[in-house]
Amino acid sequence: MSVYRIEIITSMYRLEDLKHVLSKIGVHGMTVVQAMGCGTQKGTYEYVADAVEEMELLPKQMIILYVEDDKMDAVIDAVKKELYTGHIGDGKIFVTEVKNIIRIRTGEEGDSALV
Repeated sequence: MSVYRIEIITSMYRLEDLKHVLSKIGVHGMTVVQAMGCGTQKGTYEYVADAVEEMELLPKQMIILYVEDDKMDAVIDAVKKELYTGHIGDGKIFVTEVKNIIRIRTGEEGDSALV
């Protein structure tokens, strides 16, 4: 079975609802990193995006999940549905296949180290 790393970058105010939705579909762990950043709109609001030349870094959060391939589609669908507003700043999802996982305490590797 393959394991995937899912990174979600979104605004600071969406975490509680996202945690609730992910818990309901069986995600048992996550890492949340507070960050500053901006995308192609340079940290502006929709109505001024074309007028700004210098980047403005905005508070963001990066949520990192590791999921088995049989849960990946459900997780991505849930994240897209929960975070969608249709406005700039909804966020991005990055998906990467993980080659190996090693639990330091026991030495377990692969899928068994994930749970």
